[in-house]
Amino acid sequence: MPRYRYPGISESEVTPKALFESRRRFLRRGAALGMAVATPGLFWAPGAHAWPSVLESKLDADLPKHELAGGESLTSLRDITTYNNFYEFGTGKRDPEIYGHRLVTDPWSVTIGGEVEKAGTFALEDVLKGQSLEERIYRLRCVEAWSMVIPWIGFPLGDLLKRHAPTSRAKYVVFESLHDPDNLRGQRRSIIEWPYREALRIDEAMHPLTLLAVGLYGEEMPNQNGAPIRLVVPWKYGFKSIKSIVRIELVEEHPTTSWQAQNPEEYGFYANVNPEVDHPRWSQARERRIGESGRRETLMFNGYAEEVAGLYTGMDLDRHY
Repeated sequence: MPRYRYPGISESEVTPKALFESRRRFLRRGAALGMAVATPGLFWAPGAHAWPSVLESKLDADLPKHELAGGESLTSLRDITTYNNFYEFGTGKRDPEIYGHRLVTDPWSVTIGGEVEKAGTFALEDVLKGQSLEERIYRLRCVEAWSMVIPWIGFPLGDLLKRHAPTSRAKYVVFESLHDPDNLRGQRRSIIEWPYREALRIDEAMHPLTLLAVGLYGEEMPNQNGAPIRLVVPWKYGFKSIKSIVRIELVEEHPTTSWQAQNPEEYGFYANVNPEVDHPRWSQARERRIGESGRRETLMFNGYAEEVAGLYTGMDLDRHY
């Protein structure tokens, strides 16, 4: 299989900054949110399925809010929803916005299995019913050297894993995205071997910063950003934060992830943000914040070193990249 390489990013791709505040209740459905940022051909008919109703009732509550990006300005809603890597829709930054309406998210279920005592396939409404949502403002750093600050809505992954009682043999957590080439046009091309797979060590997965996100900017997750449920690991490059999750499996043996399998010289298993370890084709020392001009210094572990550096004590971060 040919190796796909992330394309280079030009300065002309910088989008203007326009912070959208107080948008709650204006964009009610994740798919409708996509329409609000000009997704062509989108039609949304409210259905009778349970998970949107469960999520809506939770979003109507006053959610706990955690500012975890050092007080940095939020990236605008428009930039967040129109500048994405989601290769299931294509390799262009606008492809997820243009084609995201083809992602069928309702109904949705997640299979949880492997080294757990309570395995099974669970409707998303049942996953959500037992969780307390909160807003967390995190930095997002892409391996391509651009970044954002995003107000995610979600709950700790560790809370979900504990409910399913991992066994003592569970050393890694493997995630799998939806495979639906009839609707996801990017999956008709051999960009990677589909479906997309990512993984964390169990201690990374259980870390309190690791989030399962179901929304952003106070609303349901837009299709182009990984609806209806995605991972967010703020100290790692963005490709670790897998979108549109349908399977979570706990395993004992070290797994191989999609980009690691496709191009191991460029994309390691850990993918921790490290300004001292360059990508083979570009420097990681600086980054371009979407919505801003110029570049800023990249922070070790994306600014979360105090919280997560202890996970990697004694490891050679040049080799375990």
